[in-house]
This record gives sequence, structure tokens and C-alpha cells, in this order.
Amino acid sequence: MQKIAVIGAGYVGLVTAAALAETGNKVLCVDSDTEKIRKLKNGAIPIYEPGLEKIILKNKNLKRLLFSTNIKEATVSAQIIFICVGTPSRHDGSADLSAVQKVAQEIARNMKEYKVIVEKSTVPAETGEKIKHTIEMNNPGGVAFDVVSNPEFLREGSAMHDAFHPDRIVIGVESERAEKIMRQLYKPFKAPIVATNINTAELIKHACNSFLATKISFINAISNICERVNADVEKVALAMGLDTRIGKEFLQAGIGFGGSCFPKDVDAFIYLAAQKGYDFELLKAARKINQERKDVLLKKIEEALWIIKDKTIGVLGLSFKPDTDDIRSSVAIDIIKLLLYAGAKVKAYDPKAMEKARSQLKGVIFCANPYEVARKSDCVAILTEWQEFRELDLKKIKKLLRQPVIIDGRNMFEPQQMHAMGFVYKSIGRRRK
Repeated sequence: MQKIAVIGAGYVGLVTAAALAETGNKVLCVDSDTEKIRKLKNGAIPIYEPGLEKIILKNKNLKRLLFSTNIKEATVSAQIIFICVGTPSRHDGSADLSAVQKVAQEIARNMKEYKVIVEKSTVPAETGEKIKHTIEMNNPGGVAFDVVSNPEFLREGSAMHDAFHPDRIVIGVESERAEKIMRQLYKPFKAPIVATNINTAELIKHACNSFLATKISFINAISNICERVNADVEKVALAMGLDTRIGKEFLQAGIGFGGSCFPKDVDAFIYLAAQKGYDFELLKAARKINQERKDVLLKKIEEALWIIKDKTIGVLGLSFKPDTDDIRSSVAIDIIKLLLYAGAKVKAYDPKAMEKARSQLKGVIFCANPYEVARKSDCVAILTEWQEFRELDLKKIKKLLRQPVIIDGRNMFEPQQMHAMGFVYKSIGRRRK
């Protein structure tokens, strides 16, 4: 059993803390948000992630998972300290590392014995060097420590599965002592461990996310061509995915990627490359294609309704992907704002994200279910591919709509079936009937 501190109780921090507690470690999870910690102490989970609540409550009851706002307490009690704070984008695309620096300073001021300080937050290459320098400058006693880069590869919506069944575990280390401690910590997870230096580990994270973002943008670019030549992007993606050199994951055409990782990480990687004298044109193109996806969806609505102003648009889906309540950089949220700006009235429903969306979407009518969204709307736009939407009673939806128009930004239904039912159905990159 290891004594571990996790600084940051967001998506990454809570999943990391829960997974490490579940494997028998004693974990103290710290956050500066007093209200969030109060809720966690009382058994309320501030985010929706399938399976997370059960594991947190189990380990909280077993006293293996505790919560606090005190970084000093965490530093003193733990040998391994994970930094899981936010690193949002700044206006120039660079990562805002101020929270990382602040935590590093606090750890340094309270260290009395050897610690392994693990950067789990997504950070650009060379951040580990800055963390090391910060700790050295703020720990006049010269206490021994190691900095480790241990990037996370969690997918929101399946983060608990990913935590316990990782494809690989990456650790960037500078000493045999730190490597031994990290290997022992991750032994229960039975996954290949890639050990390298810190800069390489940091770069691996950005390289992975940027590649996946590029893959999404590639198939979206292909969908544009498919619409122009009356081809089917779903069949193109199927055939491509069966090629083992390519693989089927992240080849789903739609309205683009969002969330707290891909947009931010692409921006940060472009910025880092530029700072080092390399113009990452490939990533710039992927970003541009992604930004244009919102216009593609709006154009489809205009093609179906002609004028958007004063029309009632029903929206299904607010989170950036299904099985999460996360609306950070959600394409759905951006599209709704564009619809409101164009003078539309918007009704919306999401299984989990409506509470968080209310603060961002003033003037939107939030509905209790998809059928309320459809009632007297001029069309329904599907913006997040929740399983619940696949199971809709489409005949009922058609009766409730003023016009039988569905704009499917996630290709959830078969065009031939929808046309046969009498819908004006517009999807992404599919063959015209």
C-alpha cells in the first residue's frame, strides 16, 4: 500500500484517485474548491462518469479515499503526489500552467522528506523541467525529490474502464528510484509500461491526442467530398477501418471534436512547435477543418428551413460526447449559440449535461425529454450521439414536429429508413436518395 495525494478533484483527479484507492492504496484527494470537497465528503459526486460514483463511495467507506482542501496535509502524508489541475488554453493557444506552478510551490514549501511528484495534467514538453526548478527554488532545505511525467489517456464516458484497463502506462523519469516506485504502483494494472525521459513522456500525450484529432478531421474532410460525389462516408470509413494499419476508431464523420482535451491539446502542440521554430501546418489544417464543421451543420439547417430567424430549433445533445456531463468546448453548445445569434428559438435536451449548460445558454428552453424538444419545433438537430436518441420513437417525433425535419450531426440513423418514414433527413457525408 502506498500513501498517495492527488491534487485536483476534476475529471482526471477523481478518476485517478478512485482507481488508485481501488487497488489498495490510501489516497488523499485535494482541491481548492471548498464546496466541491464538501460535497465529496458528503458522498455527492460533482461530475457524471459511469462507474465513478460506486468506486468513490466504496473506497470512501473503507477509509482508503479521503478528501481535503489542504495541500500541506497532502504533502506531509503522501510519498507520491499527483498533480491533476487544469491547464486551459490561453488566447494565443499556449497552455496556462499557473495552477501547476502554484501547486509545485506549495508542495516544495511543505516537503520534509523524499517525494515523487507526478505531473498527470496534460502539459507541453519541458514542463517537468520547470516543475523541478520551481520546487528547488521554493524548498530551501534541499529535500530530495523526483519529478515524473505520467500522462493520462482517459476517455470521458469510459474513463473508469480506461483507468483499470489501459493500453499502456507512460512514465517519464530521471532516476531509477522514481522508476521503481512508479512501476510498483502500477503493477496491479497489468499493462505495458513505457519508461522514458520526462520530455518524451510529455510529448507522447500531445502526439496521441493530436493524431486522433487529425484522424477525426480527415474523415470529416472525406465526408465533404462524399457529399459532392454522392458517395457514403460510412462505407468509406468502414473499409478504411478494416485496414489494420488504420483501424476503425475515430473515423466517425460528424460535426467535429470538442471537449477539454483535443481542442486544447492541438492548440498547445501548434504553439509549442512554433516556439521551437516548426510550423505544424498539418495540425493547423486539422484545426481549421474542425472549426468549419459548425458551419456545415448550420448550412444543412438552412437548406431544410430556408430562414433560421424566428424558427424553433430542437436540439438533442449538449455534452461534447455521450456518457458525460462535460460541456467544455462542446460543439453542440457553440452551434446553439450560433442559432440564437441567427434569431432562432432553441429548445434543448441532454440526459446529463443540462444543469451545466444552463449557465452558458441564456434564452434556451430546456426540456424534460426529447419529445418535448420536438413538440412544435421546425426541426430537430442531433448534436450528441447518446444511446437514448438511437432508441427514439421516430413516429412520435414526426407527429410532434411542425415539419418532419431531422438534421443528424452524428449519423445515428439510416437515410433510406428516415426518408421512407417521410422525414426530410440530412446527415453527414451520406448518399442522397
